[in-house]
Amino acid sequence: MGDDPLWRFALGFYARPGAAPACLALQDEAGCDVMLVLWLLWCAEDGRPLDAGAIAAADARLARWRAAVIEPLRAARRAMKEALLPGVETEACRGCVKAVELEAERLALAALSAMAPEMCSVEAGAAVRNLALYAAHLGRALPEAAVQVLVEV
Repeated sequence: MGDDPLWRFALGFYARPGAAPACLALQDEAGCDVMLVLWLLWCAEDGRPLDAGAIAAADARLARWRAAVIEPLRAARRAMKEALLPGVETEACRGCVKAVELEAERLALAALSAMAPEMCSVEAGAAVRNLALYAAHLGRALPEAAVQVLVEV
């Protein structure tokens, strides 16, 4: 399941202190796709140069999958935090939904990994530049505190 270098990076990066809350802040406050954010950071760290066109293409590649699969799974998982069926244990079902959501995210990262540019050299400030290009693509600013945490971790 985890042989892809982007997937390994994503698991390791997301586990770093502060990374998960910062990613979720970008998702919930700015409408970012966390898989795309992780790809942007991986490309920066791995010396894979991106431009606005590459980011737009990556976002377009994920758009249908995100809307049809990942977002509904996330919504279902989040909804199941509440006692929607009082008196019935639903946590095991929520765990299954969470596992399927994680697999859907892994597949999204595999699609992004396949379209990553070739490695050349690591560029100082590439993560900040990639996130700024993504913000421009979205047409809105990203929460500065979350961006700073991600760049530092």
